[in-house]
Amino acid sequence: MDRNEIRKLAALEDTHWWYRERRHLLARQIRGMHRGRALDIGAAAGGNTRVLRDNRWDAIALEYSEDGAQIAHERHLPVIRADALRLPFADASLDLIVAYDVLEHIEDDTRVVHEIHRTLRPGATALIAVPADPKLWSAHDEAVGHVRRYTRDTLTKVLEEGGMELDDIGSWNVLLRPVAAWRRRSSTASDLTPMAPWLNLALRAIVSLERYLPVSRLPGVSLLVRAHRR
Repeated sequence: MDRNEIRKLAALEDTHWWYRERRHLLARQIRGMHRGRALDIGAAAGGNTRVLRDNRWDAIALEYSEDGAQIAHERHLPVIRADALRLPFADASLDLIVAYDVLEHIEDDTRVVHEIHRTLRPGATALIAVPADPKLWSAHDEAVGHVRRYTRDTLTKVLEEGGMELDDIGSWNVLLRPVAAWRRRSSTASDLTPMAPWLNLALRAIVSLERYLPVSRLPGVSLLVRAHRR
C-alpha cells in the first residue's frame, strides 16, 4: 500500500465506521478462544493488534511498509517489519494468525497461505478477510494497491491449496453493498477520506445491524474466513 494511504488509514481508523466495526468483529471472533501467541499480518497502524492485546493475547504486529511499522511502533506495539511471503517465525509456533486485507495485495497469495499454515500450530486458527466480488473493482482498489478481489470459490481454492481447512466463510458489509457499488462507479481515489460525523455515525449504525441479521450468505463488500491448520 502507498505510504500516503497508510497515513490516511492511521488517521482514520480509530473513528471510521469501517474500522471500528471490523475491530468489533475481530473481538467477537476471538471471544472464548484459548489465548496464546498471535500474529497480526499486514497490521498497518496496528488497530487489530490492539484488539488482540486488549484481549490478553501475546500479539505481535507484522508490517511490510516502513511507515506502517513506524506508526505501530509509535503506538507502543511490538512490531516486526517483514514480508508475509517469508514469515520470520518457526514452524508450528503460533496459536492465532489474523490477516485482514492482506492476501489481495500480494501476487502469490497461495504462498502467503502456505506460510500461515507453516507457522500455525496444528489445529490453530487463522482469521482472514479480503475484498469481495471482482465486479466491485474500482479506483479505490488501485489506490490502495489491490491485485484482485475474491469470490467465495477463488478464496476457498487459495486456502485449500495452502493447506488450510475452512471452518466458515461469510460476507460482511452486505447492507451497504449497493451504496459501495454505486459510489465506486465514479470513484477516482481511495475511500480513505474523512467524512461528516453524522454520516460516519449513520454508516456505523447500518453496518452494525449485520451483527443480528442472517445476511452473511448474501453478496457483500468483504469476505470473512475462519480456518485452521489441518
